[in-house]
Amino acid sequence: MTRKAKKAVERLAPVADEVLDQFGPAAGMSMEDIDAATRRLKQALVERMLGGELSHHLGYPVGGAKPDDTTNHRNGASPKTVVTDDGPVAIAVPRDRAGTFAPVLIPKHARRLAGFDDKVLALYARGLSTRDIQKFLEEIYAIEVSPTLISEVTDAVVTEVTAWQGRPLEPMYPVVFFDALRVKIRDESTVISKAVYLALAILPDGSRDVLGIWIEQTEGAKFWLKVFTDLKTRGCEDILIAVTDGLKGMPEALEAAYPQTTLQTCLVHLIRRSLDLVGWKDRKPLARALRARRQAQAPPLTPEERARAERLLAGKEDP
Repeated sequence: MTRKAKKAVERLAPVADEVLDQFGPAAGMSMEDIDAATRRLKQALVERMLGGELSHHLGYPVGGAKPDDTTNHRNGASPKTVVTDDGPVAIAVPRDRAGTFAPVLIPKHARRLAGFDDKVLALYARGLSTRDIQKFLEEIYAIEVSPTLISEVTDAVVTEVTAWQGRPLEPMYPVVFFDALRVKIRDESTVISKAVYLALAILPDGSRDVLGIWIEQTEGAKFWLKVFTDLKTRGCEDILIAVTDGLKGMPEALEAAYPQTTLQTCLVHLIRRSLDLVGWKDRKPLARALRARRQAQAPPLTPEERARAERLLAGKEDP
């Protein structure tokens, strides 16, 4: 059995001692002191980057000569508290006289740095309620956030997922894999196993695209028909080859939506079903034989076959 390769650890560049001396002594610091020093460093870096953004916006650095054609100039700073992974950090956001400066690092009206929303979404994906997430952030990171803010973060993702699920599709896909996975999902206060339906397309250039994800209690051909109907409603008019696991009723469901599509049973599922037909002692030899057969290279296409395949993919010739 081959061992899984360990993930390479990123080697970070060393920090000069002169910089470290400004944030704390070489010994005697507690974890709370280190966290406080981290927030100070993050505050300094954020304010420095905001100052650089304003210099770029005005066209001259701090203390530099102002161009003759520039009437705008610096106008102090506004205090602002942003929520970070390490807790709340108070920063000073620079301003310009004309009020046209729009920071990119921390946009106007933004109260959270990048990374905080990811933590909220990770906790939400694990089934925690908004109140549980609020309590967790307060206990672990000493961050006080309202349930309304947490709901805003999660609702924004739900909106993006809904838009992605209903996005228009290409009129034709050469190959689409259809399969359902059993996944344990938290539903209110219980964890149950549900079927996650997946449609994975192979595009003409060889890249892959997930056409959609649907969740249902169990897997069945009746729901697959709903999936095919949804794909057709979103603009997919034709699929050349549909690869499935050989589920009972799947051919009839596919034919109802895409009568011209060729149905191909997944090779992995074919091998599994073949192994079920032999005794236990014969499974390993049969698996090695089937694996060698599956990995055998097919003969290369002739120029005529390749040209016809390209015409089929481009829709210039009917199958």
